[in-house]
Amino acid sequence: MKNTERFSTRVENYVKYRPHYPAAIIPYLAKEAGLTRDTVVADIGAGTGISAQPFLDNGNKVYAVEPNTEMREMAEKLLHRYPGFQSVAGSAEYTTLPDNSIELILAGTAFHWFDQSATAAEFQRIGKDNAVIVLMWNVRQSELPFEKSYEKLLHQYGTDYKELQHRNVGASQLASFFAPAAIHETSFQNAQIFDFAALKGRMLSSSYVPEKDHPSYPAMMKDLEDIFWKYQEQGMVKFHYETKLYWGRILKK
Repeated sequence: MKNTERFSTRVENYVKYRPHYPAAIIPYLAKEAGLTRDTVVADIGAGTGISAQPFLDNGNKVYAVEPNTEMREMAEKLLHRYPGFQSVAGSAEYTTLPDNSIELILAGTAFHWFDQSATAAEFQRIGKDNAVIVLMWNVRQSELPFEKSYEKLLHQYGTDYKELQHRNVGASQLASFFAPAAIHETSFQNAQIFDFAALKGRMLSSSYVPEKDHPSYPAMMKDLEDIFWKYQEQGMVKFHYETKLYWGRILKK
């Protein structure tokens, strides 16, 4: 399966159960990176629009670039009410956006899918001189008791979890992508609270998790239910996230 097709059957769960980004990213970027309401933003690998929404709420013009048809159509359905929203059928490597047109280029929990060499060249092309690149992820805190058990479940049943997760993007990879610009880093606390139905939906929103027709699906769901009831309090469990944000500027070559 192509990477651009991996989420086609998971759109409903993705919309309902994926974590959003803290509102605090907007004032942070305003103070540190010069974001204003007039900043033109391109959200690359925009998915269903989760990462675009804080910028749309801020009044920005956002080009939401997404190669997956089902994800892009859901973003159009959810975000058409924003006057600044513009849906674009494109990819990180070929956005279709004009040269020197974008002031802030964003990727929310998507960078690990990109061909980084081709993406760097494309960002150079579409970004204005001194434009800002922002990469951000919601990173689940996997050392807490419930999250640790959930992580173990993903390693046990995930079809290619180890190869695809965003934790594989390391400091040297980021330094190479942003070079020669300096990287700035910050983080924010984030969380989600789930009953079992929502926890199941959150799990099934991940592209590496077996779906209903997979032989290991029944055993996986049984194990998920077991860890839910082991750690639940008043019928709920909590995911703790650290939202990591990296940014730097485009220096035209």
